[in-house]
Amino acid sequence: MSLTLIQKNFLHGTQEFELLDDKIKVRINSLLKGKKEFDVVLAMLNPEPIISKSQLDFHSRVKCRPLLSLYLNKPNPEKFNEFVSTLKQKAQAEYDAVSGIRVAAKSTTLNGNSYEEPPEFSDTSLVDISKDKTINVEEVENAIRMLETYVNNEEIHPLIAALESLIQTPDDHSKLVKVATVFNELGSSQGAVLTYAPYISIMLSDGP
Repeated sequence: MSLTLIQKNFLHGTQEFELLDDKIKVRINSLLKGKKEFDVVLAMLNPEPIISKSQLDFHSRVKCRPLLSLYLNKPNPEKFNEFVSTLKQKAQAEYDAVSGIRVAAKSTTLNGNSYEEPPEFSDTSLVDISKDKTINVEEVENAIRMLETYVNNEEIHPLIAALESLIQTPDDHSKLVKVATVFNELGSSQGAVLTYAPYISIMLSDGP
C-alpha cells in the first residue's frame, strides 16, 4: 500500500512523492525545469531530516547532498506530518533490513538499477566520516565480490578500486573518505550497490 504527498509551489510547480515498500517515487513538474521522475531507495536516506529555509531535506546516509526536499507543511500540516513520520519510520526499517541480510546469489548478472539520476541540488557538503569507524576487511572483500558478480556496470569500477585500496590499509581514514566520496558520485548506481553490498551502507553511515 502506497502513501502519496502532493505539494504545489507558485514558483517551482508541483511535486509528488509516492511512498512505496522500499523506495519513494518522485514526480516533479516545474515551469522552469520541466518534468522529472526518479526513485530514491529508502535504505539510502538518513531518517532524520534537516530544515533548510522553507524546505525539509532528507539527506543520504553518507552526507553527500539532499536526496529529497519537501516544502514545509504543504499541502497542510496534518498531511505533511503524517507523510514525514511514515517516511522516517520506513527509511529506518529499510536500512535495518538491508544491513542485516546477505543477498542470495542469483543466476543472472544485473546491469545496476534503472533509477533515474536524482535532481541536482546546490548543497555540495564535504564527506564527513567518523574517524572511530572500525573496518571489517572480510565484509569489504565480500562487498567487492558481490559487486563484481552482480553489478555489471563500469560506473562502479572506481568504487571497487577504492574498496580494494581500503583493504590494504583499513586503518587509514583517508581511504574510507575516498570510498565515501566515490560512492557519492555514483548517482543512479547507488541503489544497486546498496542492494548487493549492504555493508557499504553500514560502513559509511553515522549509526553504529
